[in-house]
Amino acid sequence: MKRTLKVLLAIGALTLPMAYAQMPVTPAPDQQVLLVSESPQLETNKKLVYDFWREVFEGGHLDKADQYLTESYIQHNPNVPTGRAAFVEFFGQFSEPKPIKDEIIAPLVSIVAERDMVILSFAREHEDPNDASKTYTTTWFDMFRIEDGKIAEHWDPALK
Repeated sequence: MKRTLKVLLAIGALTLPMAYAQMPVTPAPDQQVLLVSESPQLETNKKLVYDFWREVFEGGHLDKADQYLTESYIQHNPNVPTGRAAFVEFFGQFSEPKPIKDEIIAPLVSIVAERDMVILSFAREHEDPNDASKTYTTTWFDMFRIEDGKIAEHWDPALK
């Protein structure tokens, strides 16, 4: 009897987490707070990436790419070519300049800076593969390396 009870409790414990939905990933309520850092250099790096994202990536102002990207910008996303000129040419196919927003439009969760790296994390919603009537949230990230005051390298989890 004790063994049966232990087995049932173990099975119950293993299935219990599946009975509850995951905690959704939620955007930060105040993006400006995310830009603050005890280190002036890390704060500068955060602001550089933040403004690049708002102005060039979301705003479509590819003419500003030279303010933010090194000429030899390295791209690790398998769908986007390496180099500043290649970045501008690639995104020029999909993007036109629009008014620049005060904040990032995408649901920004966090900005983390350490050494010469800055990571933007975003909430992403996807269809539940087990039930098309439901969705779930997860986190997407973009990571940048800063060199001499410009973005020199980029990573994200994109697949080809």
